[in-house]
Amino acid sequence: MSTEPRVEVHDDPRVLATAVAGELLGRLADAQRAGRVPQVVLTGGTIAGHVHEAVAQLAPASEVDWSRVVLWWGDERFVAPDSEERNAGAARRAFVDAVGVPEEQVHEMPSTADADDVEAAAEAYAATFAAHGADELEVVMLGMGPDGHVASLFPGQAALAVEDRDVVAVPDSPKPPPQRVSLTFPALRRARAVWFLVSGEAKAGAVAQALGDAAVEQIPAVGVSGREETTWFIDREAASAV
Repeated sequence: MSTEPRVEVHDDPRVLATAVAGELLGRLADAQRAGRVPQVVLTGGTIAGHVHEAVAQLAPASEVDWSRVVLWWGDERFVAPDSEERNAGAARRAFVDAVGVPEEQVHEMPSTADADDVEAAAEAYAATFAAHGADELEVVMLGMGPDGHVASLFPGQAALAVEDRDVVAVPDSPKPPPQRVSLTFPALRRARAVWFLVSGEAKAGAVAQALGDAAVEQIPAVGVSGREETTWFIDREAASAV
């Protein structure tokens, strides 16, 4: 059962990122002590990049056994595998390769080298998601755009209403690049904990609406909550309208 969201306000993006990284490492270690192999959904964007860098810095002193962690992505741009646009590439460079998660447990979304089109990419990722037991996710981390979108679930789009699939193709993202693959609300809500990572004054209005009574069609972020915990990690600028 999901609970009311918790809000943590930090002074700036770097302080926020360090706090999130510490929370993540602690949660992964706790899950492993409880006998679970934690499955984590990563996000992209600037603040996620800061979090990933902080994870790499703090990981050596943590108790996390990275051979017992599984990584997924909430969304991905359907572009070439070496494109700078890919969320997975940024995460690998920042921390994934450094901490040593086994390759078979790093589940990147397909690139244009792996699938003929974006629909095929979504179907392939859905099959991988089902085959590797992602029936319970430990932590889902989500950025949020100024328009309130999370993953690649944008205001007013048909993907917001999808309840019978874990993965959808997004052929017409209003934010470039236009072709993307995204987890759906049902998949994202399979998490014990959902963490929103939001910084900057440009997102303050969307944060206020998401923590208010906005409709999911206008602010998709309100469509995701954790089974045990929903936390908003925001900086002072993003909190300025709350």
